[in-house]
This record gives sequence, C-alpha cells and structure tokens, in this order.
Amino acid sequence: MDAIGFGQHNHAECIRQGLDSVDAQCKAAGLQFTPVRRRVLEMLLAEHRAHGAYEILDSLRAEGLGSQPPVSYRALEFLVKNGFAHKIERLNAFIACAHLAENHAPVFLISRACDSVAETYTDLTRSVLGRAAQTAGFLIERTGVEIEGNCTCLLYTSPCPRDATLSRMPSP
Repeated sequence: MDAIGFGQHNHAECIRQGLDSVDAQCKAAGLQFTPVRRRVLEMLLAEHRAHGAYEILDSLRAEGLGSQPPVSYRALEFLVKNGFAHKIERLNAFIACAHLAENHAPVFLISRACDSVAETYTDLTRSVLGRAAQTAGFLIERTGVEIEGNCTCLLYTSPCPRDATLSRMPSP
C-alpha cells in the first residue's frame, strides 16, 4: 500500500473510510467506540500529522467533550491499543493508522519541513530486520520505525499538504 500523507488524495473520503472502518471493527470486536473516542480519531484523521495529547484535549475542551487530561489520554490509549492509531515516539504525539484493516509493521516518514507524517509499512518476513531477527532466534512482536526527512513539497511545485505558503526550491 502507498504511503498516505504527502500526496494529494480525496481527504474527505479518507476520513469517512477511516471512521467507518473503525466503527465496523469495534462492533465486530464488541468494543465501545464512544463519541469522545470517535471525535479523537476524527481529529487524527483530519490532518496527516501527529497531534499531541494536550492539543487534542484543547480541541475536546472547546467542543465541550472534556476538560481533564485523562479524557484525551484514555481515548488515545484505546485507539493505540486497538491498532486504530499509533504513537510517534520521536514527537511524543499520535497519528491515525493509515492501514486500519491490515496487520502490519508501520514505518513513519516524518517531514521536518511541514510536520506531515506519512505511514507506510514493511513486510518483516522479507526485510533485512526480519531476517536478522530470525537468524538470532528472536521473534518480533512489535516494531516502530520512524524516519525523519523532508517531503517533496520543498523540492517541487506541488502543494504541500500542510502549508501552501512554505517557500520551495525550484524544480530540478
């Protein structure tokens, strides 16, 4: 699957599909997808960048959905525990999972230029990391690869998903 976050796509459809997928998965697993959890996921899906817990709490407070830190932390914990969101350790922030219905080893591409985060994944059974673990007799249970760099919005004239006013280098 492609990395979503730096390229152009139908973002309204992306949000709708994400919410519908999580709603269906929660119903199938007997999980409670409460209004606060739904709203937090919607906030994470709204932009392809990582959001801090206090940023989310500020939005929830403004919407009358809670004013204490446990409100956002509990919702984020639920989303991460069930694979609907990921914590970006490098940023101490959270992002919606871009591959909701798939069991995958996520790889995060973090743009220093515009703070966008794209999620792709790796196949651990075929990767160098997977082969090294197998050779060492190690069973990988969870991975989290975070790669920092710059998205192409600085290199080309394509619009940046975060800020169209960023200065760009001329096309090569």
